[in-house]
Amino acid sequence: MINRKISTSEGGKKLHRMLRNLMPNIPLGQIYKMIDQGKVKVNGKRKNQNYELVAGDELTIYVEDAAYQEASIGQKKTKYVGVNANINVVYEDVELLVVDKPVGMLTHPDQPDQKDTLINRVHAYLYRKGELDSPLFMPATANRLDRNTSGLVLVGKTAGMLHQLNQWIQKHELQKYYVTIVEGKLVGEGTLSGDLIRDEKKNRTHVVNRPSDALRHGGVEQAKSAETRYQVLHTGNDYSLVEVELISGRTHQIRSHFQDMGHSLLGDVKYGGRRFGDINYQLLHAWRIVLPDGREFKAQLPAEMLGVAHRLGFQV
Repeated sequence: MINRKISTSEGGKKLHRMLRNLMPNIPLGQIYKMIDQGKVKVNGKRKNQNYELVAGDELTIYVEDAAYQEASIGQKKTKYVGVNANINVVYEDVELLVVDKPVGMLTHPDQPDQKDTLINRVHAYLYRKGELDSPLFMPATANRLDRNTSGLVLVGKTAGMLHQLNQWIQKHELQKYYVTIVEGKLVGEGTLSGDLIRDEKKNRTHVVNRPSDALRHGGVEQAKSAETRYQVLHTGNDYSLVEVELISGRTHQIRSHFQDMGHSLLGDVKYGGRRFGDINYQLLHAWRIVLPDGREFKAQLPAEMLGVAHRLGFQV
């Protein structure tokens, strides 16, 4: 018989998924059968396979120790010795961590041996605090920012919170606001709604305005709807400071939408923008997020973006 207390980070995980993580060498069908036969109990009682575990629950699995060890071979807890744990924490509680990502840092590794990324720093930060309390669940980001896009990233510290964040994002219930500087003079506000299509080989997103555009970039069935709302804050020196609300969350959505309307982001050479001094990347900052439960988080503009805004005469 195996007894295990559910940790804080495991709270919100469904029973069958928890068992699957604990015993990866057992087929999922067999796990369902164990639950149905009463070989798994929570706090001494039978639960259905979709029961959401709560921190502190006592999980009992009625199997022999040897059988459990064989079923659970491969479990391990990653160590973060030597990994940089320096992050800019905007907000933190037992379930949620909000981090301000700097320009130039990847959210996730794009190579197996890449260590200095935002998520690795988050894991190292939590590891040093003693909050990586489960080898079966790793805190994860609910949103991702490009390497050169700065600003707010949401991290679910528990399985339940990560699921909730992902649900809010999928249902477009979470409000995300960015600030950027674009080329040319814009006025007022508007909505950009061109469908988008990805070219993964070139890491480019294209706006689809007509069927021929989609065919040129891989076929109309790959086009995805996207909506970007914007409001101009200041205009001057042939540039505009703009607040953007991201309704959908497609890769490079803001950059491709503004390029399509003829107002590429300042410095965004990949999407038609011109260099500005030594800046050859998009000046784009995820500055504000509002959760459906009313919580609101903000991140100051990075120093380089503030400097450019002041040089252009914008009052930020």
